[in-house]
Amino acid sequence: MAVSKVERLMNLVIALLSTHQYLPAERIRRSVAGYADSVSTEAFYRMFERDKNELRDLGVPLETGTNRGSSVEGYRINRDAYELPEIDLNSAEAAAVAVAVQMWESPELAAVAQSAVQKLRAAGVQVDPGDAPAVTAMPARTRGSEPALGKLLAAIDAGRAVRFRHRGAANEPFKERRVEPWGVVTRQGRWYLVGHDLDRDDTRTFRLSRIADDVAAYGPAGRVRKPERVNLRAIVDRVTGTRPTDARPATVWVADDRAHELRRMGTVRESRRIGGRDGTVLQVPAGYEDWLVRLVAGYGPDAVVLDPPELRTEVVRRLRAVARS
Repeated sequence: MAVSKVERLMNLVIALLSTHQYLPAERIRRSVAGYADSVSTEAFYRMFERDKNELRDLGVPLETGTNRGSSVEGYRINRDAYELPEIDLNSAEAAAVAVAVQMWESPELAAVAQSAVQKLRAAGVQVDPGDAPAVTAMPARTRGSEPALGKLLAAIDAGRAVRFRHRGAANEPFKERRVEPWGVVTRQGRWYLVGHDLDRDDTRTFRLSRIADDVAAYGPAGRVRKPERVNLRAIVDRVTGTRPTDARPATVWVADDRAHELRRMGTVRESRRIGGRDGTVLQVPAGYEDWLVRLVAGYGPDAVVLDPPELRTEVVRRLRAVARS
């Protein structure tokens, strides 16, 4: 089935945000859903040129440049310039945004409007249901988030507690949790739920990719609200930004003359040939898992995690998700 223009643009933005290197046009054509169906190279470049212009018109900071050791021009998005500042609206302002959504009736603009209101809700901004239209969650493929997100946002809006199954790591079994949800925050491409864990009587964060899709709200409406002066983003930054003291360094193989950022970070251990290609085994210092997963995955076949197994599993999961998109 053909990929819509909105979905193709979303796929392009996600791809350009998922790597620190510049992605050449031909690599974008092969890896970003929506371009492989071009009938010819010329048709692809015409489509890609229109998409680049449209992203720039929308204010997306698209950069052009070359990677170290290569003369091929590529593209990426300046993440620092792309990220929005903290959203701080009162109820009247939030309602005004919601009313404006009603004026956006075309399918393409409706998708953008849905995404905007969803971000407001995720940031903990309360939109009065009497003033706002019903905005459903966008499909997972187009919004690049998780299946549980819509159900959690509905519970947050209603002020209700939730039950869900969650696992601490990809290879661990699910355990049921009962949480009073306060809000959802994005950090480095991941979605996190923040709330009060009723079983542990403590503030906890939960990565949405590790929450099963059987989220169920319970209890009376209006009972759960985010406490005053609680900064959701600060909580997530503190939890995800702390380097574990027992974290092991990662062992990563990189192809010769490739993955220069990993080479700058790592220490050379040995030369090794993998998949018929010559390369180098590096020991990369322990750091932030999400960031390292995105960095390694961004190099595609030019970088392979050898150890630890959980990091390798996360990289493989991300690559498979891109392949299925």
